[in-house]
Amino acid sequence: MSKPRHQKRQGLIREINGPIIHLRLPGIRNGEQVRIGRLGLTGEVIALHREEAIVQCYEDTQGLRPGEPATALGWPLSAELGPGLLGGIFDGIQRPLESIARQAGNYIPRGLDLPSLNRERVWPFTPDEALAIGETLQGGQRLGIVQETETIEHRILVPPELSGELLELAPAGSYRLDDTIGRLRDRQGHHHKLKLYHRWPVRTPRPYQRRDHSIEPLITGQRIFDSFFPLLKGGKGAVPGPFGAGKTVVQQQIARWSNADIVIYVGCGERGNELVEVLESFPKLQDPYSGRYLMERTLLVANTSNMPVVAREASIYLGLTVAEYYRDQGYDVVMLTDSTSRWAEALREVAGRLGQMPVEDGYPAYLASRLAAIYERAGRVESLGGGAGSVTLIGAVSPPGGDFSEPVTAHTKEITQAFWALSKELADARHYPAIDWVGSFSEHVEAAASWWHQNIGNKWQQRRAEALALLSRDAELSRIVNLVGPEALSSAQRWELEGAALIKEGLLQQSALEPADSFASPEKQYLLLKMMLLIFHKGAELIELGVPVQELSQLPLLAEARRAKQRYSSTQVEQIRELNETFIQTFERIRMEYARFKEQAE
Repeated sequence: MSKPRHQKRQGLIREINGPIIHLRLPGIRNGEQVRIGRLGLTGEVIALHREEAIVQCYEDTQGLRPGEPATALGWPLSAELGPGLLGGIFDGIQRPLESIARQAGNYIPRGLDLPSLNRERVWPFTPDEALAIGETLQGGQRLGIVQETETIEHRILVPPELSGELLELAPAGSYRLDDTIGRLRDRQGHHHKLKLYHRWPVRTPRPYQRRDHSIEPLITGQRIFDSFFPLLKGGKGAVPGPFGAGKTVVQQQIARWSNADIVIYVGCGERGNELVEVLESFPKLQDPYSGRYLMERTLLVANTSNMPVVAREASIYLGLTVAEYYRDQGYDVVMLTDSTSRWAEALREVAGRLGQMPVEDGYPAYLASRLAAIYERAGRVESLGGGAGSVTLIGAVSPPGGDFSEPVTAHTKEITQAFWALSKELADARHYPAIDWVGSFSEHVEAAASWWHQNIGNKWQQRRAEALALLSRDAELSRIVNLVGPEALSSAQRWELEGAALIKEGLLQQSALEPADSFASPEKQYLLLKMMLLIFHKGAELIELGVPVQELSQLPLLAEARRAKQRYSSTQVEQIRELNETFIQTFERIRMEYARFKEQAE
């Protein structure tokens, strides 16, 4: 949304309560952005009472005094959307951290006002050949393209709120962001300059023509997700888990390996050392799909726990706005937030300072509706320009003490379509990713099954159900073993425990550090799942014939099956198929040998 041409209005600070500031500023509007004090701190109006405005400040208010000036800027808190976003690292209100570091060092000085996107960089613009002068354009329609990175073509769009007659369109050439590349006249006769970028309020969802049904799963390369709890492109997922269970690593793996076109990673209130690891590692990672640097299709929003608390709340809205912008260009975007619990804590602190009535665990009554509104901005849509794009939103949740009944986790569970619950017990047992297959779920299994049937194999849903049933049976039998020992189990039951262990160790465990195992293609996942169930079923048949379970448990092929995930990469699926055939022959040989042994014994 373009900046309205309002005259800036002046006022004064009346009261300061941490990040909450009361201003006397006549004529100000709710949601309007303001500059506060002599330093010009960034703030946003969150409530109005007559001529008094209540503002949340996105910078440290220490040293600020009543009586200092405040200026209403005339537009809401907005994001700059245009070429130069990808590869960038921004804070919660879209200040470019790399530019700040070059200008001011490691710490962000208060009141620093830098443009979010580089105004000096020149971009090669190619206009859309189908457009003609005098043609009526609609919001979201493509004006032309800019090659933003080697892998991403940036489509320059008419701002969503504009429509009218095209009066001028620049020829192909090199332009800066502030250069005018076109002019448009709306129905009221007003002229509007078109540039390579525009602004859009971060709290306002970008419009689209209609929602569309998701048809393709988000392939993450992580077997526990793709093969057991799939999430479709445009879906809503959550990764809840206690401290140390591996939320950040899970999200980094998804960011690195998912088959989305664009990746947006929002570090919301997390520890600085974790975000530093992300900021240092991502620029060095290679994109597995293009062979180039991953940052060429990635944007990072970094808002650490030592930054002003209300900036956490803005950071998620910033990420969503950028995600919707690339969605409108026809791209599939995955947005990862770490974590929504820290975002909710910011809501709780602001609500407390405003004197609002606390409800569950001190959170405000609107926690559930705010969470739902955030996740609702995910989805697959037909954009105003006519193309299809999607935003897949995956939020990490950090319940205190691992209590999944606390408000943020409980409300998130009701909203999301895939719930990937992390277990501290599995993490302590060095089982990574520590996803609890009992507490997790996916509502996308039926839709994903159609994709697996058409592209990989027609028995995916059946084998997934068999594996989950075996894991559920394992949980029951393990409780019996803990009470009375393994001797109380029959041979068939002990083999069920062995089969479940095969699935857990040979399929669900996955090393993020092992090159061959960090990513598993759908074909590899399908064949590994087939392998584990094949071994279990063939072994169960032999047990029915009377083969002792102790002998089967000592077969070398069990260890070989466990090592297959690391021994064979996703490009070596033929070797996995050959290994399956070898296992079938081995079991057949054992069956024939045992049959001869029984004949001789009789």
